[in-house]
Amino acid sequence: MKILGHVTFFLLLGGIFAQSSRNAKVSGKSAKRGGGGAQAGDTGQSTPSADASQGSSRSAGRSADSRQDSTAGSRTTGQQTDEMRLQFLRSSQVTCNDGSAAGFYLKEFRGSRRWLLFLEGGWCCYSKETCDSRYQNIPRLMSSSGWPQTKRGTGILSSQAEENPHWHNANLVFIPYCSSDVWSGAGPAPTPAPRTRQGKDKVKDRNTNATEYSFMGSLIIREVIKDLIPKGIKQAKVVMLAGTSAGATGVLLNIERVASQLEQLGTEAQVRGLVDSGWFLESKQQRSPNCPATVSCTPEDAIKIGLRMWNGVVPERCQQLYKRGEEWQCFFGHRLYSTLTSPLFIVQWLFDEEQLRVENIYMGGQSLSEEQWQYIQNLGLEIKNSLTDVTAVFAPSCLSHTVITKSNWMSFQVKGTSLPRALHCWDRSLEAIRNNRTPSKGCPFHLVDTCQWPQCNPTCPALVDQATQQELTLLQMLVAMGLDPQRLGLDPEGEGDSLVSMANNGG
Repeated sequence: MKILGHVTFFLLLGGIFAQSSRNAKVSGKSAKRGGGGAQAGDTGQSTPSADASQGSSRSAGRSADSRQDSTAGSRTTGQQTDEMRLQFLRSSQVTCNDGSAAGFYLKEFRGSRRWLLFLEGGWCCYSKETCDSRYQNIPRLMSSSGWPQTKRGTGILSSQAEENPHWHNANLVFIPYCSSDVWSGAGPAPTPAPRTRQGKDKVKDRNTNATEYSFMGSLIIREVIKDLIPKGIKQAKVVMLAGTSAGATGVLLNIERVASQLEQLGTEAQVRGLVDSGWFLESKQQRSPNCPATVSCTPEDAIKIGLRMWNGVVPERCQQLYKRGEEWQCFFGHRLYSTLTSPLFIVQWLFDEEQLRVENIYMGGQSLSEEQWQYIQNLGLEIKNSLTDVTAVFAPSCLSHTVITKSNWMSFQVKGTSLPRALHCWDRSLEAIRNNRTPSKGCPFHLVDTCQWPQCNPTCPALVDQATQQELTLLQMLVAMGLDPQRLGLDPEGEGDSLVSMANNGG
């Protein structure tokens, strides 16, 4: 596969939340519409037996009663552990891509009126070919058949105060991503178009993207909230919808609908959004002539094509800004942000690794051109400029992707303030405004690094050479990737140069 073809596959992995049985294989594809023939184009793939698929307690044919029975006994035992427990949706009509039951993981904190709903990331698929490949390689992002019964939260999903000082005592909800639509899908896949005959024996589909998968990301969020009503979400004081990568974009796309749904339920909760590493900029790449026949589409083209297949929806106020066919622009935070009314906190590395991979730049890989180095430098400035009007933001000058679900998320700082501290300051400010008080000073939550270089923040995650797995400073990595510091105007011996000084001190 050509290198550009790898871009989407790497993006598939972006923002994926680690779980105890990662990459568990589905036991069968009988839940998937159309049976075993759906994996057309795959070679050497045998059709799973019917017995194997029937053995899964999470198949699409489960009744609503059996779904509830499977979780009823776990409600009390779950209180004795720090783990979130899997619960499937009551509605059998809202499903994962393959028709298996969608669901969520829940860790209740009795008496708490604070709720954190987390949307998992993992890019998307936008054609039969990309969806079949995704199903074969990462089935848990399209089916619930391999999901574990429990999940231990980390970072902002941890129930341990030392790891999660301000949200450990909230009701924690992890919503697995199995819709492949950037959480935008609002219905089943379109009915395949009629087939037309060409000549005597040739038959051709009018719609080459016809697929039997369902895309219901937005509906899954709606049904999760419905199923949380008996758990007390109607009495919530604060509901924070959070997500990483594609899940973060899902927050931007769904925050207004969630607020409206809770308002219709009669709750007085303030709905907030936490967007981690989902603030992407448009790609500089030219559209591949083979798109969408291959996986070499740019993200913009993938979303344009996918929106039709997903029956995707975007926030109404943003949709009104663009003519029909241009709604894809609402997937980009810098275009969508001003149209949203719910409070949002944006967490964004200024040199996001997934943004770089879109441009075929892999830090720690084999080589890096001078043009790519120039793009990296410009990217930080472009992202920084796009965040100018964002009220609440945490943007370190680092090369990384996602942070809020990492166990060490407390260690990263901007201007001496950690991310949990900044979120707490934002929380206090919103509470003060809600109660007609003046927010206290000296508690910052608009934090953007002012240094210009990647890794100039001393708290940045370490860079790792992909071949040796050794930690390197930025300067060491640039040399290892074939760049001449002197040609770039960098003097390795000169302590006066800010980049070299930063690199020699460990980045």
